[in-house]
Amino acid sequence: MRGRPVSYRTYQKRTAALAFAAALAGSAVLMAAPMAQADVVDVNYQCKTPIGDKSAVSPIDIKGVKSGSGYKLTMSWQKGVSSSPVELGKGAMTPSAVIKVGGADSGTVAVSGPANAAAIPANTPIKINDLSGTYTPKKSGKVTFTAGVLTIKALGTTTTCTPSNSPKPSLTLDVTAAGGSGSSSSGSSSSGSGGTRSGADSGGQLPQTGPEDSAIALGTLGGTVLLAGAAGVLWLTRRHQAARR
Repeated sequence: MRGRPVSYRTYQKRTAALAFAAALAGSAVLMAAPMAQADVVDVNYQCKTPIGDKSAVSPIDIKGVKSGSGYKLTMSWQKGVSSSPVELGKGAMTPSAVIKVGGADSGTVAVSGPANAAAIPANTPIKINDLSGTYTPKKSGKVTFTAGVLTIKALGTTTTCTPSNSPKPSLTLDVTAAGGSGSSSSGSSSSGSGGTRSGADSGGQLPQTGPEDSAIALGTLGGTVLLAGAAGVLWLTRRHQAARR
């Protein structure tokens, strides 16, 4: 026996339910998407200065934003480090640093920034401006970024500050290397503002941070789910119309 014919109203309700289920599936995919993980990490710097050794602890924050084929990394200090026995006039101090790359990839990212915009009084902790540089993935997977050596140049002298407490990563990103193979050789592939570039080829995709890339990739996946749901509804509609004929 053939079942009772489905009324057009009932059919509309079923069609709407299928479309709604597809939309929920797309939303679930987006909500489950991995995002970049960023933490403010206390870094204990041991500094070698022209007038002797000094130490200071500063919380360090590293952020990553998709930029072309790589990511722009920004390193921020929440407290000053080291100090000068004399006042440093405007533009007298120039900082730079390295960020250590770990996890699925390896190497360093050179970051740099502008000189001090205002005079720094004598015997006052030196506040470092935000430093930035570009990271280009060479291998795919979860990549960590950890504060490395800080260098301060002022009045013809150089102060080197090295983390002494083995700080944990300030940022973790899930990246995809160019081609997605992740078979590139290890080494540095980065550059800072006005810095030098070293290491492997550029390329790759990454989530914006904390995570533009992931958001874009996941949005595409969610859209695919929605399209699949819509295709199913269209197929059912055509089948129902054919049956009515």
